[in-house]
Amino acid sequence: MAILVQSDTKILVQGITGSFGARHTQLSIDYGSQVVAGVTPGKGGQTFEHNGKKVPIFDSVAEAAKQTGATVSAIFVPPPFAGDAILEAVDAGLDLAVAITEGIPVNDMVRVKSAMRGKKTRLIGPNCPGVVTPGTGKDSTGGCRIGISPGYIHKKGNIGVVSRSGTLTYEAVWQLTCRGVGQSTCVGIGGDPVNGTSHLDIIKMFNDDPETTGIIMIGEIGGSAEEEAAEWIKNNCKKPVAGFIAGATAPPGRRMGHAGAIISGGKGTAEAKIAAFKEAGIGVAATPSEMAETLLKMM
Repeated sequence: MAILVQSDTKILVQGITGSFGARHTQLSIDYGSQVVAGVTPGKGGQTFEHNGKKVPIFDSVAEAAKQTGATVSAIFVPPPFAGDAILEAVDAGLDLAVAITEGIPVNDMVRVKSAMRGKKTRLIGPNCPGVVTPGTGKDSTGGCRIGISPGYIHKKGNIGVVSRSGTLTYEAVWQLTCRGVGQSTCVGIGGDPVNGTSHLDIIKMFNDDPETTGIIMIGEIGGSAEEEAAEWIKNNCKKPVAGFIAGATAPPGRRMGHAGAIISGGKGTAEAKIAAFKEAGIGVAATPSEMAETLLKMM
């Protein structure tokens, strides 16, 4: 079992004809993901071809979903148009939209989140590496890779990984895989201040998934999402959780990499987040290199 996506999940790619979207569509096809459609307005009727697979391109998400049965969108649309691309996926009634795009204006995301209230579509991202549910083939191919995460580092197994940081997601996954420990699903929720899905949302899914037996949660300075997740974990989570908080040496008021990684008004500090983790019984890794080991010692 896994969360969000399975090996048979049908995916459409918004922005499939751009260089970035095209490259990662190729990698997802190589991984075994079921990419069934592309969407680029004005290029409907064309075909995206890779390694013998022909993916039809449509002018709209609604048309692509209707014709192919796609339920998930990977969004590789430039920042000025990405907000509307997300809303197009929502209007088409998709189950999941995964927005890889970095640099979407905050006002656009506020508008998107408001428009999404009460709708069925779940948003992962923006500014995220995406979602991987590993398969059982060579290098765990045959699973579902949506986004930009390197597929070969994953291994099918029972550890759930959720992170605001893309590179730290890869680090945690690779540490687990090198120890022969696989993952159920790995979710990068993105580092923007306004995103679609929180740590807590994913933690609840992992807690409910019978085949996920342990969780790695990676956070960073800024906001209060990690503290909210820790509070819920303390009272409700039935599985061991290990965590790491990035940005312990960051000065207040200076944005560190991600748009959401900023300490403001004395809130969002690494110290406060680490304290919340410890209070909740979450194993805290002192450095990124200890994330997997911290969890495995708890299991």
